[in-house]
Amino acid sequence: MINVNGLTKRYGEHTAVDDVTFTVPPGTVAGFLGPNGAGKSTTMRMIVGLTPPTDGSATVLGMPYAQIGNPGLSVGVLLDASAQHQGRTGREVLALGARLMGLPSSRVDEMLTLVGLNGTEGARRVGGYSLGMRQRLGIAHALLGDPQVLILDEPANGLDPAGIRWMRDLLRGFAARGGTVLLSSHLLNEVEAVADRLVVIGRGRIVAQGTKDELLARGGAMVRTSDDARFAQAAQAAGWSVTRLASGGVSVEAETDDVGQLAFDQGLVVRELRSADSAGLEDLFLTLTADTAREQVPGAEEVPA
Repeated sequence: MINVNGLTKRYGEHTAVDDVTFTVPPGTVAGFLGPNGAGKSTTMRMIVGLTPPTDGSATVLGMPYAQIGNPGLSVGVLLDASAQHQGRTGREVLALGARLMGLPSSRVDEMLTLVGLNGTEGARRVGGYSLGMRQRLGIAHALLGDPQVLILDEPANGLDPAGIRWMRDLLRGFAARGGTVLLSSHLLNEVEAVADRLVVIGRGRIVAQGTKDELLARGGAMVRTSDDARFAQAAQAAGWSVTRLASGGVSVEAETDDVGQLAFDQGLVVRELRSADSAGLEDLFLTLTADTAREQVPGAEEVPA
């Protein structure tokens, strides 16, 4: 169980995280999503005690992370796969972790085998590892103590398709056994495939959260026309809630038949029209973060209410 309540972090006049609250129950994989600079990594660092919050609190398994005795046996953490000693071998990195946690050396062999770094790869120095190998080593270290909770920031970076599929199965199996996973990733298709719950953050604030099915089962429609700006103005004049999507097109709170009729009345060519609930996580993400993304697609904007 992870509980985050009102977490806030300010650096001078800049608020990096603003009153963030969410819960990840046992047996759940929660996808923590947001544009670059939205506050995901800062939030995760506050959860595990690496960054002190300005306000609010976070507990893991019912207590602040700093108060958990021998935390590696309860919480597995991977925040930066590059933050590993370059001069040590993969085996040495895990052996040191095992010694600190009071684990037998046999656990090191189990983890190296689990992540595919056994044999000569485990004997290589980390400085010679690819990013994907460092991610595998980081995941092995997070799992070393057989924890109940995993907190992973971009763990799929550098993994090839087979590695991503392996990680997906690993996390689903972990949650199926009652584990709790908080997963940050830019690979939206993979988050959609593995997550039960979604927490979406933009410019430090939660913009949406809930089960994946709840958030993806939106009403309304998504349309692309020969002139999206003109269609958006007409839809707004009709009293519909309208959002210009960063990926192109317009999201509207209206039935598809009405949307098509409005486009026809405006003399516009409809290039794509579908129910919003048929959209995937990528469309949902772009819609929810259209006005909070730091890297905008030119011409993409939210139409003001």
